[in-house]
Amino acid sequence: MARTTLCDVTDLVTGPDGLPRCAWGASTPDYAAYHDEEWGRPLRGDDALYERLTLEAFQSGLSWLTILRKRPAFRLAFDGFRIESVAGYGETETARLLADVGIVRNRAKIEAAVANARAALELPEGLSALLWSFAPPPRPARPASFDDVPALTPESTAMAKALKKRGFRFVGPTTAYALMQATGMVDDHLAGCHAGGDRAGV
Repeated sequence: MARTTLCDVTDLVTGPDGLPRCAWGASTPDYAAYHDEEWGRPLRGDDALYERLTLEAFQSGLSWLTILRKRPAFRLAFDGFRIESVAGYGETETARLLADVGIVRNRAKIEAAVANARAALELPEGLSALLWSFAPPPRPARPASFDDVPALTPESTAMAKALKKRGFRFVGPTTAYALMQATGMVDDHLAGCHAGGDRAGV
């Protein structure tokens, strides 16, 4: 197997396929696929964004790789993250989820997922429109290194505040910014990375 080598550009690596990636995206095959095919690509749709919001909340205190590998089990357990379905969950479903070894069995996070589905149903404009309303204008240039990537921004702070006001849980500014990165509201692929740079139609 070809070795992964460092690029001349800070915090990028070139993998066996010859493509430069953000270093985290080259660390495991799971991360490489997620980095190349999903992370940073514009995502819309209420259920799709509810899934990402829910998984970001479950990731709190854990590695994203853990959540990524459990995502098929999460999707099965949460009815494909259909907002209307999860909003109807009661104690029976909560008990089922707490017994599901395929997901993260944290009562507070499970209850937050249900509460967030109910809150999403109450949004007149829908979840996707609300979340995307906080997307900042595209930057003139992508970050040069990980040191240039913030943990939160004024926009993510405003998003978190708006969500909490509407009854959402586990949605602090850092989680909100991670969501913005993952769903293409911001492009934090590093300069020189083969992925990213696509916010066409945003």
